[in-house]
Amino acid sequence: MRRKSFDALVSFGGLLMVVVLLAAGALLFWGYSYANNSVSTQLSAQKISFPTKAEFAAAKNPAPGGFSEITPAMLPYLEKYAGQELTTGAQAQAYANHFIAIHLQEMTGGQTYSQVSAAALAAPPGSAKATALNAEVDTVFKGTTLRSMLLNAYGWWQMGQIALISSVIAFIFAGITLVLSGLGLWHFRKVPVDEEIPRLVTTGLVSSASNGKSDTKVGGLTPAGTLTS
Repeated sequence: MRRKSFDALVSFGGLLMVVVLLAAGALLFWGYSYANNSVSTQLSAQKISFPTKAEFAAAKNPAPGGFSEITPAMLPYLEKYAGQELTTGAQAQAYANHFIAIHLQEMTGGQTYSQVSAAALAAPPGSAKATALNAEVDTVFKGTTLRSMLLNAYGWWQMGQIALISSVIAFIFAGITLVLSGLGLWHFRKVPVDEEIPRLVTTGLVSSASNGKSDTKVGGLTPAGTLTS
């Protein structure tokens, strides 16, 4: 094969790959934008805000006998969002796992919604215990539902982040491929028209006669048109 033909095939194949990578990168970036905007819009509509900086400060130094909805276990995860409105997937995960979940565990002693509901059904109807458990069931149901919705939003947000990273990688590879294709076209213009790509062939078995004796040697790989023994 002539070198010019080889350079042309490789270079134009590279340019085709550039188009594919750019299209993939654009689609991935669109997926990121759609997921990110959808999650942000849905979360913003809920009007959920994190506790203020003052509330976090008070939680670090609680007054004797005082009450705070913020526990020490929440501080490492929530303090950085103090006073902010919940609009991102990362915030949704933090609020769901380190605010709602902790309060639900404290309220039920670690029991799930189904366990609390079963206890409420087992309590004598109309009793004070049944009334208290039914109120707890209602609160736990609402909290569990909100937590599930926030974690679902986080999942879609995370998919958007993966799409963003993938789009950046696709654009980087497109740029590298474009440079390599450009170098291939540059070499295509410089190489002589009649230059061939050297081929390697197997010479096989070579027999030679010397002093009436026959010797057999195994040849190696050499450029086409030559023979070694």
